[in-house]
Amino acid sequence: MPKLLIIADDFTGALDTGVQFASLGAAAKVITDPHYDLNSASGLDVLIFDSESRHLTPDSAYEVVYEFVKRSRDSDFDYIYKKTDSGLRGNIGSELAACLDSLGLESMAFIPAFPAMKRVTKKGIHYIDGVPVAQSMFAKDPFEPVKESDVNKIIALQTNKTGIKVYDSETDSDMLMIAETLRESGGLRLTAGCAGFAGVLAKVLGFESGKKITVPQMPEKFFMVCGSVNPVTIAQMDFAESHGFKRIYLHVNDKLNPDWPNSESCKDFAVRTLAEIQGSHAILDANNPDEKTLTEEYIKAHSLTSEQVRLYISRAVTGAAKALLDSGLDARLMCVGGDTLLALMQAVNVHELVPVCEIEKGVVLTSYTYNGRNFYIMAKSGGFGEENLLVKIAG
Repeated sequence: MPKLLIIADDFTGALDTGVQFASLGAAAKVITDPHYDLNSASGLDVLIFDSESRHLTPDSAYEVVYEFVKRSRDSDFDYIYKKTDSGLRGNIGSELAACLDSLGLESMAFIPAFPAMKRVTKKGIHYIDGVPVAQSMFAKDPFEPVKESDVNKIIALQTNKTGIKVYDSETDSDMLMIAETLRESGGLRLTAGCAGFAGVLAKVLGFESGKKITVPQMPEKFFMVCGSVNPVTIAQMDFAESHGFKRIYLHVNDKLNPDWPNSESCKDFAVRTLAEIQGSHAILDANNPDEKTLTEEYIKAHSLTSEQVRLYISRAVTGAAKALLDSGLDARLMCVGGDTLLALMQAVNVHELVPVCEIEKGVVLTSYTYNGRNFYIMAKSGGFGEENLLVKIAG
């Protein structure tokens, strides 16, 4: 079996790409440490590095990706895949350029589509549910709004590299044809795209082991941790709440207080919440629509930047989740949003996760060890899934 290195720019992206290989029986691991000893990956088929570079400046993102890929040249990886966001958020151009420069290559294929999630590329224009991406929900992302729909223009915003070839793709068959063509021409050494093309790549490169992957036994209760403001996820939570899920909100004075996650108040919140959700599926939501004005006033009064708001909220919601775990929460955990998932893993001091399988398209089950116990957590990005997704998963 070949060895593959994947570079993703956020945690959920790393997981939903890695699981394309793990679900076929490949030994895969997701790491977050940029100084990870690549020699210790000798027993793996696929190593996925979360560079956490989506929210960095283009120059900083370039450096992180360049240095890690450059180090990989001394290891025995046969192929490298640069995972990008299916909504084309983040430092697309600078990170693709970093891969080319670090490997000393002149060209690479970029296949940004994910047809199974209704994200396609036609004549160089990227579409989300039939709408050009710059007119979709991704144009309203509060941290990384997408302002162009032409993929080449998005790349050109950050690099003048001319060797990045963008491929149109509207169906899984299109992507399979692209992969086969690239394999015949030797063009699979370095490729890029989202989890969509990764799934095709997994099969074309021969990662199928024949090993049957099954969903492990997990607790009956479902508990979701959410720091996302994506309208898709909000609709999913609204639907779940209307079907009996308990929805617990963080108040503005807690979620925007950087000291709250380590406070006695946070521990008390966890104890109260456990008592409130007994026997129920539940959602921990950082964004209370009834406190929208209060939140805006708090941000203004404390002169918080958008970056501070993003970090404080993710730390608060995951600090609460850690307190719940420490207080005895026994549930099928789900985390929405790469920032939120990373903050949770940092809170419990976990730096490696093992992808297990997909529960639903775009919903990845992974395992990790905390306080000597093995836990499972489901993860998805904010923009994935139908309205009834949470109800369907909870059963």
